[in-house]
Amino acid sequence: MRDWWITVGPRPAPRFRVVAFPHAGGWPSAFRSWAPFLPPDVELVVAQLPGRGARITERPLTRVEPLVDALGAALAELPELPYAVVGHSFGSVLAYELTRTMEHKGLAPELLAVSARQPPCFPAEPPFAHLRSDTELVEHLLDIGGMTPRLLDRDDLVRLSLRAIRADLEAMEHHERPLSGTGVPILALGAVDDPVVVAERLHLWSLETTGGFRRLMFPGGHFYLYEPAPAAAVVHRLVAGRPGAPHAGTPYGGRVPRASGRPVSVPGGGSKHLLKETS
Repeated sequence: MRDWWITVGPRPAPRFRVVAFPHAGGWPSAFRSWAPFLPPDVELVVAQLPGRGARITERPLTRVEPLVDALGAALAELPELPYAVVGHSFGSVLAYELTRTMEHKGLAPELLAVSARQPPCFPAEPPFAHLRSDTELVEHLLDIGGMTPRLLDRDDLVRLSLRAIRADLEAMEHHERPLSGTGVPILALGAVDDPVVVAERLHLWSLETTGGFRRLMFPGGHFYLYEPAPAAAVVHRLVAGRPGAPHAGTPYGGRVPRASGRPVSVPGGGSKHLLKETS
């Protein structure tokens, strides 16, 4: 069951856990850029879905429900720690549904962060991306930075990558908004220049929680979350309320406060990198 989760940068005595979901077709290595920003008492576990990573030979699943059922069962087997959940793009759908599942198990996270994905009150509509031809899908991935041009020389890797991406897109495009949301606070994340997601829709993630809500916006396109400055800022938000933190409880304290709308400096990013904070 633990094959569903890969630990990035294991910690000898963790006191907090970040549970992460990469984008459609993404491998656990997508979050490797986060490792330098994790405090020594925080471990990072990343979902490894069938059809990628060490499970490359397995057939990918094309629906959210069986994925979340397996991921939730495997997560419940890990040593119990307070934790936060973060998902990027398609990973946001899994992160949201996993949060609801773990909440029903009595194992809710402290915070849910959803990145680069419109809220489920905006369902996917035809024409569906998972039905595009291989050529059309590759062109789209190149346009948004989801595939490097040098990968095109490896037909074997492209074929396997498209299989996983197409399966995840099908799962995402068939996902329906649940009848009830979550009581876990939500942090909605996005890029002001994302060519895929309408930035102004992100604030409607507030409809999915009875807890607090905050929205943070960055530059950097659809895959901004893996860049150093946004990664540092988001890690800081996710772990700031952990037990033993210098100001434990103040950034979200289990309930994310409404934001003031002021610019906030990215930790480690200097004045050059700013994010916009809104409610």
